[in-house]
Amino acid sequence: MIEYIDQVFGENFSIIMLRVLVALVLSGLIGFEREIKNHSAGFRTHIIVGVGSCLMMLLSLYGFEELINEYDNIRFDPARIPSYVISGIGFLGAGTIIVNGMTIRGLTTAASIWTTAGLGLVVGAGMYAPAVFTTLIILLSLVFLNNFEEKLTKGRSSYLIEIVALPGLKINSIVSVLEKHEVIIKDVEIERAEGDNRNIYIKLDRNSEFDRVALFAEIARVDQVKNIVERN
Repeated sequence: MIEYIDQVFGENFSIIMLRVLVALVLSGLIGFEREIKNHSAGFRTHIIVGVGSCLMMLLSLYGFEELINEYDNIRFDPARIPSYVISGIGFLGAGTIIVNGMTIRGLTTAASIWTTAGLGLVVGAGMYAPAVFTTLIILLSLVFLNNFEEKLTKGRSSYLIEIVALPGLKINSIVSVLEKHEVIIKDVEIERAEGDNRNIYIKLDRNSEFDRVALFAEIARVDQVKNIVERN
């Protein structure tokens, strides 16, 4: 069967097909972890990056064999195309980084995209064992170290409140209430929720002295505020 495929589609097509499929699976595993955590670059993005990088590596390895065999003065450099992939993938990773005031989000996702490109290149070169091992290391780092970090920082000098807001809420009105109660704001994040609603996560300094009940009651009275809860 493999010999027939190679006869129809080319001498190395079975190898190319296998490597593309392996790249799809490994990059898909990393993308799935990002997807279930609702990050900007998820399942499809990582698959496209991994498979595309694998394709570029395969092009570098097998795309110029006819020219090399036909002309003696052509030199073979399989690392040239992959080097441009590694340097050029940064633009995609930069698109996942979000800067909101003093908060920077998306660095881990950008790093995972860059690493997925490397995995695609490694698989394209036929290095299956290092690719599988590296994928496992990345998944363990993304899953378990994230949980470890959350447990390590839990209960420290800050706590989190979540505000569900309707469209049209002006964040300045929330900030004004917090400043009125002399609460120190450490971080603010805004995410899109169901419909046109927004989830606003505000990290407050736990050492600030204020009346929590009065603060929550005043925030709840702000126009377009639907709900407010405290998160551990």
